[in-house]
Amino acid sequence: MQVLLARLACPVYQCFHAIKIKKNYLPLCATRWSSTSVVPRITTHYTVYPRDQDKRWEGVNMERFAEEADVVIVGAGPAGLSAAARLKQLAAQHEKDIRVCLVEKAAQIGAHTLSGACLDPRALQELFPDWKEKGAPLNTPVTEDRFGILTEKYRIPVPILPGLPMNNHGNYIVRLGHLVSWMGEQAEALGVEVYPGYAAAEVLFHEDGSVKGIATNDVGIQKDGAPKTTFERGLELHAKVTIFAEGCHGHLAKQLYRKFDLRANCEPQTYGIGLKELWVIDEKKWKPGRVDHTVGWPLDRHTYGGSFLYHLNEGEPLVALGFVVGLDYQNPYLSPFREFQRWKHHPSIQPTLEGGKRIAYGARALNEGGLQCIPKLTFPGGLLIGCSPGFMNVPKIKGTHTAMKSGILAAESIFNQLTNENLQSKTIGLDVTEYEDNLKKSWVWKELYAVRNIRPSCHSILGVYGGMIYTGIFYWIFRGMEPWTLKHKGSDSDKLKPAKDCTPIEYPKPDGQISFDLLSSVALSGTNHEHDQPAHLTLKDDSVPVNRNLSIYDGPEQRFCPAGFSPFTSTFSRIFATPIPLITWPNTTCFPSKCGVGTVVMKNWEPLVLLPALAMLSN
Repeated sequence: MQVLLARLACPVYQCFHAIKIKKNYLPLCATRWSSTSVVPRITTHYTVYPRDQDKRWEGVNMERFAEEADVVIVGAGPAGLSAAARLKQLAAQHEKDIRVCLVEKAAQIGAHTLSGACLDPRALQELFPDWKEKGAPLNTPVTEDRFGILTEKYRIPVPILPGLPMNNHGNYIVRLGHLVSWMGEQAEALGVEVYPGYAAAEVLFHEDGSVKGIATNDVGIQKDGAPKTTFERGLELHAKVTIFAEGCHGHLAKQLYRKFDLRANCEPQTYGIGLKELWVIDEKKWKPGRVDHTVGWPLDRHTYGGSFLYHLNEGEPLVALGFVVGLDYQNPYLSPFREFQRWKHHPSIQPTLEGGKRIAYGARALNEGGLQCIPKLTFPGGLLIGCSPGFMNVPKIKGTHTAMKSGILAAESIFNQLTNENLQSKTIGLDVTEYEDNLKKSWVWKELYAVRNIRPSCHSILGVYGGMIYTGIFYWIFRGMEPWTLKHKGSDSDKLKPAKDCTPIEYPKPDGQISFDLLSSVALSGTNHEHDQPAHLTLKDDSVPVNRNLSIYDGPEQRFCPAGFSPFTSTFSRIFATPIPLITWPNTTCFPSKCGVGTVVMKNWEPLVLLPALAMLSN
């Protein structure tokens, strides 16, 4: 046993791959290691261990200062900024005084938004008809569309016919972070109070159960959950209506789903992870305005995913490239990051990157469920907009324009209630049910309805190629007017198979020129935080990562996170007192529903990216 413990002092990956522990021994080991007598308390967050039961917090002043506003918005992405700007536009038009406060976790507006997107300008045109005169950073109109199916060595071109979702005529390739920053400037010019650097940590409620507002994160807390001498309580922001625009799988929205049962009449959301890099390439290979998408290799036909490569015109030869993997994949040995790195070596991709330099890396979660997975959007005191409920047009690979339109519609609906002198509200927090009705009458709902069957059609025996066939027949010909609606086949986590039923995937070693290791990638992500602060990932059961995830799924946490963080790694670093580097990831949002590991963020971060295996943890 002493020899075994000595070996386990190595980092997790070495522990279970270098020393080759036999599969039939893992369940027994995992059970022993996860027993309450061995596994110490890892989780320190006050939502799991309340502060009023923690002697270290006795005598600490927990009073919070409160501010009153008409509308509070959580999240300064395209949706939140659209809602804020539209509210102030309406207030100016009707000579009304409305206080709008917007909180954003990033230190600067746009700082947590990944560069490289293909934007449909429809909603932007509605919000700012004079966006060109105002200098909106839309510098690269799409000039060329390409789509192909990859085999290991070849690229099979597929024509993009007019009317197909992948047709980008009239769209723009943008650095979305720059666009969000510009939108922030427009919102502030209109009178919106913008508070960057403040993460919304908690939903506040009135006694009648309606939403009262939010509280921002506390600061000055040690890694073990104890208060520092610099501890300061967060700020409360109260509002008549609170708009939640957190992005994909935000932790406040998850609380609201449960409290108001918002997902009672929709299917479980299905997710994807998108990994992205920004490169400066050889100018001779630069084709400003070119949009290139592929499906196929290195993924098999049963794993939903694909790639993009956009040529930006930003004064230097930039390309944004990325890889998306659906989180309903089956093999726990799959690593989305390594699939991305392998994809870059394809003969149709590598020549573009040769001689270039990678300057940025990032990842984010995507809601891919579409119309079938949109929850109830309103509740007393608040509503959901943007990527939080999930308005992404998956086959079009676009969600910014629909997110912005949802923010515009939310603002118009809220303004009508705020200025209605005859309004009689049943709750203190206003219930703006008009918003959901208006959304269903808008072009957003029409667009999502037309493509509702494309993503679930990929669940056929043909996989992704079945979805392409379905798109060609029923979308291109009938424009989504078929009289049926296909269903998704349950939660993403239900698709993951036990490790014993799957073949490990051997990935090639990165060459340091086209493909890279994870740590050097994270170094380009802008991730920076103080070490002595609570982890933004909170386990609901400290024993489960070893007892269940490791024993059944071979610890897929060590493979699926695009920042190299693993609760399993954290568990072993605590058990054996071995310092294993842990990397947190503030630029992304947590993944899937039914994620028993819990994802609680009380700092300037959104939850860690998690993949389907964590749904095996207890709820």
